[in-house]
Amino acid sequence: MKAVGDQRIIPFMKIEKPMGILSIILVIGSIIAIAVNGLNLGLDFTGGVSADVRYEQSVEQGDVVNALADNGFDDAVVQYLGTSQELLIRLPPQSDNIDGLNTSLSEALVLPNNNVEISNVNIIGSQVGNEVYLSSVMSIVLALVCMLGYVALRFQFKLALGAVLSLFHDAIVTIGVFALFGFPFDLTVLAAILALIGYSLNDTIVVYDRIRENFRRVRGISPRQTIDLSLTETLRRTIMTISTVLLVVLAMLFLGGDGLFWFSAALFIGLLAGTYSSTYIASSIPLAMGLSRDDFIVKVKPEFEEEIVTFNDPKMFEQD
Repeated sequence: MKAVGDQRIIPFMKIEKPMGILSIILVIGSIIAIAVNGLNLGLDFTGGVSADVRYEQSVEQGDVVNALADNGFDDAVVQYLGTSQELLIRLPPQSDNIDGLNTSLSEALVLPNNNVEISNVNIIGSQVGNEVYLSSVMSIVLALVCMLGYVALRFQFKLALGAVLSLFHDAIVTIGVFALFGFPFDLTVLAAILALIGYSLNDTIVVYDRIRENFRRVRGISPRQTIDLSLTETLRRTIMTISTVLLVVLAMLFLGGDGLFWFSAALFIGLLAGTYSSTYIASSIPLAMGLSRDDFIVKVKPEFEEEIVTFNDPKMFEQD
């Protein structure tokens, strides 16, 4: 730790190169995982069958999944709809029509001493799933472009580029982990990634605001020291914020049930990546682009500068 005035600062940027190399490895590895393994797309993207089911008594999700598997309906996704009696069941594409599915599901979903009623069955075509997939990709791209414009107008383009690359890093690493391990990727995971982009940007904006303030008010230190000072001053806030958010995410991960599990898992992975990317990627890239105090000082254009006039003989204006 070094001191600037009475403020002790942590030299975060001292390890910016190793962290930058780590980030590049993670991004390249994620892209390779996505290209080689692909995403284990859920029914929201591939199409399939969804059914609303109601039992007379409470049921366990595992019992319903096992009953479906025993009757030939593999890879079923079962979620509660408000109560433990109402369920949403999603299945891969089936060859039967609506009437045939109603009959087959009614027989497969029968549990001992618990009558079942199927209120609605929908078949989602693959074309609709492809449209949802393309719309999802466009939503992520549009979010990043909007963030770039906002930060560029609010702060400075060098900072905007660092923020967007940081957000891209968080999103691609999270998606890459899902591709690497074959985790299911559906609309809830996409919602987690979009929420992660908003959270990471908020954390980055707090750091950027302190960087801009310190560039304007602190004199006699280098840009690298200014960024270290800003990161040190926001460290306590960052720790408190990430701790409280992680508590909520972990609660959803272990107590939220199957419906929130992958949503929470995506948030957990993204939060870990976003915490250090807001510190290093979002700050080191503008520094590498030559960020300095001049980027935050408003300069007066030459045509608006006041003209200073001097006279060689001031006595000529004296009155007798």
